[in-house]
Amino acid sequence: MSEVEHAASSPLSKGAKFTREFVVSQAVYEGFIHTFNDRNPYHVSDEAARAKGFAGKIMHGNILNGFLSYFIGECLPVKTVVIQSQEIKFHKPVYLNDSVTLNVEVSDFHKSVRTAEINFQFINQHSVKVARGKMFIGLL
Repeated sequence: MSEVEHAASSPLSKGAKFTREFVVSQAVYEGFIHTFNDRNPYHVSDEAARAKGFAGKIMHGNILNGFLSYFIGECLPVKTVVIQSQEIKFHKPVYLNDSVTLNVEVSDFHKSVRTAEINFQFINQHSVKVARGKMFIGLL
């Protein structure tokens, strides 16, 4: 669970890379359900999820968004940032107790508006890309 590398002269310069590992634990799963009350059958019933071809109940995709929010707000070497926009595409399901690694790269930095363009992907413990996306974050 470490922030690994950032390979640029400025913390959010183009080309800077970061990584962070997260676990979709029972506590994370229950916390999401408790907070948002999303009890869709595919998220709470192994039987319902298996009937649709999944290995078991699938985790809420927005759990990954929570990991992204935490990463941007707490793990970047710059704390004065806000997410301006975000796009995420889910490719494969995430299951309870999966370990997912978030890989982040600053693809551009727009100095005039102090905005970093970031590409990211989540890879599970089986080296499968489960989600990817792009976000813009503003430096305040």
